[in-house]
Amino acid sequence: MPIRVLLVDDHQIVRDGLRSLLAKQIDIEVVGEAENGRESLQKARELKPDVVVMDIGMRELNGIDATRQLLAESPETKVVALSMHSDRRYISEMLAAGACGYLLKDSAFDELTAAIRTVAEGRTFVSQGIAGTVIDDYVRRLASGGSEERVSPGGRALSPREREVLQLIAEGASTKEAAARLHLSVKTVETHRRQIMDKLGIYNLAGLIKYAVREGLASLED
Repeated sequence: MPIRVLLVDDHQIVRDGLRSLLAKQIDIEVVGEAENGRESLQKARELKPDVVVMDIGMRELNGIDATRQLLAESPETKVVALSMHSDRRYISEMLAAGACGYLLKDSAFDELTAAIRTVAEGRTFVSQGIAGTVIDDYVRRLASGGSEERVSPGGRALSPREREVLQLIAEGASTKEAAARLHLSVKTVETHRRQIMDKLGIYNLAGLIKYAVREGLASLED
């Protein structure tokens, strides 16, 4: 049986290129595509892929939170991050979310196929270019006594739903638009927004956008 793969990236040209290259592998089958994290959750439910190749910086729902939600629903699925970000924050957050692999977009194609096969076997794969960063981060976490919970400047962690609301706010969605996309009431989104501001101690849109970009929840691209 071939390894069933779902491609998730917000650029059609990237998905087309990956699909074309993977089509030449007899043991790998691309069963679907998604252009953002939210769509990836829907496609994963429908297609039940073995491996999801996940971009990080996407609108609607970023790859970090999409990975966390996807694996909560389907822990047997393996996720390989494919990103242009080599920053330690993105790598550590993606691996902490449950990804089994992390590749840079400028990696050789052979690394992607190797990563897909490796994680499908239940092992971990990272690009050679970031292996040192991963090891350094692991040592740093051991020295600090274990896991490090992400918290806001005020010392209170944002909930997964608050992170989703913050990303949509940072991307310019109105309260009504955010409510529609998340299938929530406007009042509920307004409550989440107030709680986000209180936790972060940030009470203006520019500050929220800056925080979201810094934390990898949103991008300044596009």
